[in-house]
Amino acid sequence: MHDVFADDGPVQLFIHDDGETPLEFVQDLLRTVFGKSQQEAIATAALIEARGAVPCGPYPGAVARAMFNSAKWLIRSNGHPLMITGESADASRPCDLCEAPKAVTEIILSGTTASLCRDCLLAARRSSEELPSHEFRYAFVALDWHFAGVPRNLIVTRARQFPGHMRADVQVAIDRLLTDPIHFFGIHEEYRYETIGFASLMKDSRNAPAIAPPQYQDVDIGEPEPVKCLVNGLWLCRSGTLRYAVLLTYHREYDREPAVRIEIALPAGTAGDAFVQPTFAALEAAVHAAQSYRGKILSLEGGSDYRGRSRGVTVHRLPTVARDDVILPERTLRLLDRNVLGFVESRDLLRKLGQSTRKGILLYGPPGTGKTHTIRYLATNLPDHTTLIITAEQVGLLGAYMNLARLLQPAMVVIEDVDLIARDREDMGGPCEESLLNKLLNEMDGLKEDCDILFLLTTNRPEELESALAGRPGRIDQAIEVPLPDETGRGKLIRLYGKGLPLEQPVIDEAVRRTEGVSAAFIKELMRRLAQASIIRDGGGEVTTSDLDGAVSEMLFDGGRLNAKLLGGAQGMSVG
Repeated sequence: MHDVFADDGPVQLFIHDDGETPLEFVQDLLRTVFGKSQQEAIATAALIEARGAVPCGPYPGAVARAMFNSAKWLIRSNGHPLMITGESADASRPCDLCEAPKAVTEIILSGTTASLCRDCLLAARRSSEELPSHEFRYAFVALDWHFAGVPRNLIVTRARQFPGHMRADVQVAIDRLLTDPIHFFGIHEEYRYETIGFASLMKDSRNAPAIAPPQYQDVDIGEPEPVKCLVNGLWLCRSGTLRYAVLLTYHREYDREPAVRIEIALPAGTAGDAFVQPTFAALEAAVHAAQSYRGKILSLEGGSDYRGRSRGVTVHRLPTVARDDVILPERTLRLLDRNVLGFVESRDLLRKLGQSTRKGILLYGPPGTGKTHTIRYLATNLPDHTTLIITAEQVGLLGAYMNLARLLQPAMVVIEDVDLIARDREDMGGPCEESLLNKLLNEMDGLKEDCDILFLLTTNRPEELESALAGRPGRIDQAIEVPLPDETGRGKLIRLYGKGLPLEQPVIDEAVRRTEGVSAAFIKELMRRLAQASIIRDGGGEVTTSDLDGAVSEMLFDGGRLNAKLLGGAQGMSVG
């Protein structure tokens, strides 16, 4: 025996059945000394009993000697007659398939262990393509068969990671690229915040990741059908003679946006290097080409904390707003058309003339005057533009929004109530607001002159922005006031919001006179109260000036100054 170990060549150790040693002891020996998993130990112990002897290895001579001595000590300590012998790998047990006296490697599939030479191992690997996927219960078994003949230390992995809000695009790209795998599996994810990788998939311990049904989640992209996105997936693939595997997983960190991770495993060497770079390039190109959200109105889903960490993308389905439905003074509409719609139409010519194609617009005016409605008009009438709507609470997500804007340009980035991020920390009582306006202005500074991104900011308090914006000239190219409606505008608003009411012209004229100085939001609420009064009196058959008197009095005077302010009403108005 010692002569076998003396030359330090590879050694095969054989465990012999003696009919007396308990099976449990043999299994324990296989786990503690030979590093077998629970499943492998059970299968190997059964083969020892059935065949009389089973080889383990081959191992380097020094390693085989240490394992042999450890096994003998355990056997003697427990008083068992189990016998272990060693042979030079050159004189080891013949291959189970071809019976040639070659060095063999053990492979376990569905509880059966086979000792195969390299040639038979490769043949078995090829035959695994014909095996149904349900034959593979654990990920490491499937990967061992797929990469049979390649030592694990000669398998390398490369990875790419995409933001979680690009999950639908990544799925579309994967579906296009991996159309004909040898096998495809879902993976059981035991721990939510532990990212699955090939290193963990190849563990053959008692906690080995198991093959599981693929799990999909529907992701809304604003189309009639959602995109079915995998939670995780494992593809076993082939390109010519090169075997490779692709793993899609979710990388999670607590209170952070999840990321989609794509990892490729393949044999080390020049063939693998030459394959992996073009593959990742094709993946990235397919992700960018997918652009599931292009041309839509979006916002990132925010977390509950002030940082606004996102979990995904919300698609807003807004009805198209016609120009006639935007009740603004004509001069305001002309400014909007020239500085937004007209600017977008002339971008190509501006670029040819060396002019910047980015732009910043500030909409300002009292609350309830129609700034949000104006945004909807622009968002639904800008050709081929993606609109990103950011609330003040989500400015902490500005970096993610800007990445989306660059990816999906031409884009319009809308930041509503921007004055809320301009206040001092002491005023807000929050820990993050101090530099958010500067962060926004820096993002606007950092854009290339030829990018097709339009910023649209809104505020009810322009005085709180004046000093900051004046100190960074050129960020806002045009400020546009959205004023309280004039007489003509109030008449249009009354007809728009009261179009279902039986309004006679005298009532309309009186309503126009009585609503001087109020907001569009006030008029909308006034029409609802007129409808209520009419329903109570005669079931909605008529609206009278007394209905108007009661509604105006209740909104402006009966509830006090605060009620009038909340409803967007003017102060100092008379009842009659």
